[in-house]
Amino acid sequence: MNEYIALKEKHQKEVNEFPFGFAFSQDQFEKMMEKFGLTVNDTDKIFSIGGGGYIKRTDADAFHEMMERQEEERKAAVLADKTGSKYIYQMWSYELANHEFGYTEELEDTLDACGYTLEEVLENKALRAGLNKALKKYGSYYCV
Repeated sequence: MNEYIALKEKHQKEVNEFPFGFAFSQDQFEKMMEKFGLTVNDTDKIFSIGGGGYIKRTDADAFHEMMERQEEERKAAVLADKTGSKYIYQMWSYELANHEFGYTEELEDTLDACGYTLEEVLENKALRAGLNKALKKYGSYYCV
């Protein structure tokens, strides 16, 4: 079982079930507000989360709590992998593939997706070991 993918899927399910609204035009905004049970003039009752996304102000605390809890769960999974051979390796392997490292041999997008800088990886033995193991999977001569 891939622990990284399982946690990503759990978090995605929670996000998918959260009552978001998205609007990129006036018509979409009106439909979103109607879905929220609001009028188009009730803009003081919604909160922008960026990227065209909105939540009701009454859901803001629950949204922030969900985001913080998910971040804590990701951190806990990394901390629990003392050698970098399970969750951390799975994280790097997944994100290297997702960001086409096999073609680009560029680490920056993968590091960004995982929320780390190269300096942070170099300072953490488990993160470094997991990344090097994942890089070997690609036959890469690149090593950190």
